[in-house]
Amino acid sequence: MKMEWKPEQDGLRQILTLLKESQSPVTATQRAVQQNLFHLAADEDPDVRKNVCHALVLLLEVRLDRLIPQLPNIIEYMLVRTQDPEEGVALEACEFWLSLAEQNVCREVLGPRLPALLPVLVRGMRYSEMDVILLRGDRDDDADDAEPDRESDIRPRFHKPRSHTIKHNAACSAFATLEEEACTELVPYLGYILQTLVYAFSKYQHKNLLILYDAIGTLADSVGHHLNKPEYINLLMPPLINKWNVLKDEDKDLFPLLECLSSVATALQSGFLPYCEPVFRRCVSLIEQTLNQNIANSQSPEQFEAPDKDFMIVALDLLSGLAEGLDGHIDHLVLNSNLMQLLYQCMQDPMPEVRQSSFALLGDLTKACFQHVHPYIPEFLPILGMNLNPELISVCNNATWAIGEISIKLGAETSKYIPLVLNHLVDIINRPNTPKTLLENTGECSSLRNIRDNDEKDSAFRGICQMIQVNPGGVVPDFMFFCDAVASWSNPKDDLKEMFTKILHGFKNQVGEENWRRFTDQFPVQLSARLTAMCGI
Repeated sequence: MKMEWKPEQDGLRQILTLLKESQSPVTATQRAVQQNLFHLAADEDPDVRKNVCHALVLLLEVRLDRLIPQLPNIIEYMLVRTQDPEEGVALEACEFWLSLAEQNVCREVLGPRLPALLPVLVRGMRYSEMDVILLRGDRDDDADDAEPDRESDIRPRFHKPRSHTIKHNAACSAFATLEEEACTELVPYLGYILQTLVYAFSKYQHKNLLILYDAIGTLADSVGHHLNKPEYINLLMPPLINKWNVLKDEDKDLFPLLECLSSVATALQSGFLPYCEPVFRRCVSLIEQTLNQNIANSQSPEQFEAPDKDFMIVALDLLSGLAEGLDGHIDHLVLNSNLMQLLYQCMQDPMPEVRQSSFALLGDLTKACFQHVHPYIPEFLPILGMNLNPELISVCNNATWAIGEISIKLGAETSKYIPLVLNHLVDIINRPNTPKTLLENTGECSSLRNIRDNDEKDSAFRGICQMIQVNPGGVVPDFMFFCDAVASWSNPKDDLKEMFTKILHGFKNQVGEENWRRFTDQFPVQLSARLTAMCGI
């Protein structure tokens, strides 16, 4: 049956209804929908343009495969609509970029157009003079910019400011999402982007600020050390530190700010030095306050409320960012604090998220200032061993990584601590309810095999190799898991690959040719092939 479409609101509503109600429309209808959408795209009616954008977003989510041949044209159309003078049209167009960023084809199709798109989104985040006047309502002074945010500021005075706020919010969200795809392609636009983000600090109110923190944090993660230039630091840090000073310790708006600062500190590296001491001390204070409140609550629950442990988690994460960014420069801050004692308590917290962040910080401190970690190794390693539990994969991964970093620093001294870790590992692997298949998460090696190649995985494997070299017998019961984890590497560094090769050939020589053949006959074909290719075994 031939469908008749009319280039008007009723026809568009039919399209939208059809798209919403059917997750897999029939091919003929799909073609009709697409043809008529492209026909309607040039319509002068803003409501039609808005609904065309909305329909294209739905199509993108429902039948991306049908859109792929036309995606370059659709991207060009959406670039224009993102700059549409009608707020509703621009808002719908922003939704398109958010949806596209979640598709696997995003980098491929959007990469060539990022130079055109990024300035458009950044401009969309900017408030014009008229926007500011509208946001203030009938006020004509500058008081609103200087005053701290209040709950009443979130509520719009009338409809127009609300639509403007939503537009800026949407542009900022779309920008933050696309930053993850763009990465270093953002570097040429850093000055312009930062000027816009910083200007937004003086205009954005409560809810939009949370999105702004996310955009800045993602920007720092994406461009890394490229952010460490005096002109960028002088733009970005004053408004962040101003917010930091205004917020009280019990204010939950600290969470997104601390997360943002963690990314910024890691990216700025030595550029963060002028700001590190007050940030470090406040983080330590937040952890101590939370731990003390937890003790008070456990002793007198009727008198003291349970603390919100998110304060402690975000403070631990920011300290990790400082340790990673500042490296050895964090030494004197740790020396003149009680951080190591607090970390010991955090590592034993019943909440997995607290332990996860604690182990990450321990790994970063081990890399940055091992002299302060070393005295606590006898206390820390048994706790790490007890957390090699693949049922809590993120906790297990961070504990594994911390053990790896500690083993690298300890060298031959690792041997006396191996029983503290291996005993727990063997217990976990032999637990009756734990699946023992090669490809499932079982123990340290198998949790590591599921991580993509990166620096943390590299450190963890070096730690395991170090342990095996000082105590080869300890790994015998679980050697197949080690082989499987080694095979998970795509491209290990040459010296790490050499460590793998030495261990595998050493094991083969130790057990003899016949026993080795019986052992490797149990391997899946792919595993044998990977080990032969990587280590010539």
